Amino acid sequence: MTPLETALERVTIPVLWTHFGFPGNPARQSLRSPFRPDQHPSVSIYRNGRRWHDHATGEDGDAADFWAKATGLPRNEACKSFIAYAVKGHSNIFPIARTAPALSAPPAERQKPDLPPMQRGTDKPLRTLAQFRNVGTDGLQLASERGLLWFAMVHGLSAWLVTDSTGWNCQARRLDGGLWQHLATPAKAYTLPGCRTAWPIGITETQSFPFIALVEGTPDLLAAHHFIHAEGRERDVAAVCITGASNRIHEEAMPHFAGKRVRIFPHLDDAGETASERWTAQLESVNAVVDCFDLRDIPTTSGQPVKDLNDLSSLSADAFEGDRDLWSVFP
Repeated sequence: MTPLETALERVTIPVLWTHFGFPGNPARQSLRSPFRPDQHPSVSIYRNGRRWHDHATGEDGDAADFWAKATGLPRNEACKSFIAYAVKGHSNIFPIARTAPALSAPPAERQKPDLPPMQRGTDKPLRTLAQFRNVGTDGLQLASERGLLWFAMVHGLSAWLVTDSTGWNCQARRLDGGLWQHLATPAKAYTLPGCRTAWPIGITETQSFPFIALVEGTPDLLAAHHFIHAEGRERDVAAVCITGASNRIHEEAMPHFAGKRVRIFPHLDDAGETASERWTAQLESVNAVVDCFDLRDIPTTSGQPVKDLNDLSSLSADAFEGDRDLWSVFP
């Protein structure tokens, strides 16, 4: 028996359904598809949980195919990841999905922060932000189109905000780069009251992407979209932001990372190093394939060393020309 056949013997589709935290009871005969909007239940699980079929799209497969669909990984990588999941023991590898509240719980059951009226970026604020953060407007437009970058008035000041479709975490920065003076300790970043600071912003938007760029801080989220556009990786790379190095990844977000390829872009300081180790351990526990991008020994145009991904976006064309490792920020 091959390793894949052994894995298929051990792991059923209902187990995976629970593992990924998909809504609905996989013991039922008909379910709404977790992979697309589905007004009427169209997915069947049959043959004792070994096969699944989407009657609307015609998709059909075994548990490995279901794993590939859920993670967005290419078939070969998905099979390797699925086998590793089965070998480690699905009863222990990810118990969170069985105990955490379902990600699809109705909004009324969750207390969300009170966010200000927000709008997507128009030409002027996008250009202002691009110049201030040394990134391209096309990358900012991409972040805006993906629902992660917004603009609003916060405490009477023009601000840019980063949040996602959940609205569970939102951080604002002044468009002029100044400090928020209303805070007990004035700071550039202001996390709005009631937010889940451990929630990785953008994670619910990653379902159809096989690769995740995990960054620390909202400026690096802008830089990640800058590089996604610059490298032409809009189809396969999604960027996700953890707003502080002290945060663990929120347990309810972990199913979205399962089986994905994740590259962490840690800050070059002690906190960044500790955070990358913590996040790597969390991600590997759900079978994500993880690596870290090394920013060491890269000088900026001012001669100072690069300390984060946003610094990297301000390098000159000559600097990129001289270092071929920088030609592909994403694998």
